[in-house]
Amino acid sequence: MTETRVDHVPAPGQVVRAGPYAVANVDGTLHAVDRLCRHQGGDLSRGRLDAQGCLVCPWHFAAYDLDDGKMVRGPKGFLWIRRRIPGYDRFVQAYARYLPLRRGRVERRGDRTVVV
Repeated sequence: MTETRVDHVPAPGQVVRAGPYAVANVDGTLHAVDRLCRHQGGDLSRGRLDAQGCLVCPWHFAAYDLDDGKMVRGPKGFLWIRRRIPGYDRFVQAYARYLPLRRGRVERRGDRTVVV
């Protein structure tokens, strides 16, 4: 089993990078998901948590449910705002439904926190 050390445990409401994972603290519960957004590869460890506890991509604001890794809101970036491509948001959400973010399990082992 490969494990990734979490060097800095995030405070509630924060997100940090841990190797290939973004680790988020939602009201004291740590969640780990792939760092790369399914839309265009934005670094989710630089994202934020919204009021519903979803992880929001810093690039185009796609939002992910941390319990199952599925995109719950599609991107709202340049193409959506400037060109208003009909159905683009639904298209991205549809393929993200079949390709949810990989999730890791966060464990505390003594003085270490790891993602497995």
